[in-house]
Amino acid sequence: MTGAAIQGNQEQSIPFTVSNKVTKEPLRECVRDALDSYFIQLDGYTAAGLYQMVLAEVEHPLLETVMKYAEGNQTKAAALLGISRSTLRKKLNIYQLD
Repeated sequence: MTGAAIQGNQEQSIPFTVSNKVTKEPLRECVRDALDSYFIQLDGYTAAGLYQMVLAEVEHPLLETVMKYAEGNQTKAAALLGISRSTLRKKLNIYQLD
């Protein structure tokens, strides 16, 4: 299995996929496709700051969705993300989600 997996309540591994309207693809394939498209759109121009750009595009909706799922509970959200509460607070501040 490729991509991340979500552990269910009964210790089963649930593949993490997103829909691209026609088929389901692992998240990494969607990122790969988006990057391929980005490089085509560059049309010879030089890209810079790509790492931070991709992280910001993925991290913001990740934090937003996890905070919604955790009903605003930062302790629960930090546990879901596998990061400390102080790291979560810093990231929420960066994206103005606090």
